[in-house]
Amino acid sequence: MKQSLTVADVAAITDAVGRESDPAAAFRAVDTVVQRTLGHKLLTMMRNLAPAAEVERIYSSNPAAYPIGGRKSKDGTTWGPGVLDRGEVFIAKNADELRAAFADHALIFSLGIGSIMNVPILLGGRCLGVMNCCGEAGRYGEAEAQAGRVLAGLLAAPLSRCGGA
Repeated sequence: MKQSLTVADVAAITDAVGRESDPAAAFRAVDTVVQRTLGHKLLTMMRNLAPAAEVERIYSSNPAAYPIGGRKSKDGTTWGPGVLDRGEVFIAKNADELRAAFADHALIFSLGIGSIMNVPILLGGRCLGVMNCCGEAGRYGEAEAQAGRVLAGLLAAPLSRCGGA
């Protein structure tokens, strides 16, 4: 991790969740904390559209490359069953793992991204969506996954206001 996740970080996010009616305020607060603690070149939030077997982007730190409203099918993905069905963190640590997991790997590589961590946003035993941290190769491991789970857990309430799952 770049810097340790602190109680002040969690408080800043819970303050945004509690005080703001717009879920995007919580997503922006998490973006700031993820950048400082985990690091990212791109951060997106997706809501799980389980009946359609798709995820839909509801936040992007780079909307020009990955616009809000974009959808991806989870069918046939290596990350979908673990993240969306079993609530597991998925990490692709290098270019080969990214290429194997993501059909849009050319765009991913063009942004200088060499690793991705997909963290489920869970509530009541259901996966409401996914927080996707994208950074340089080797950026994410077990320590980042643990911090990512904490941060993703803070997003359950705002994400539930976006529909899905």
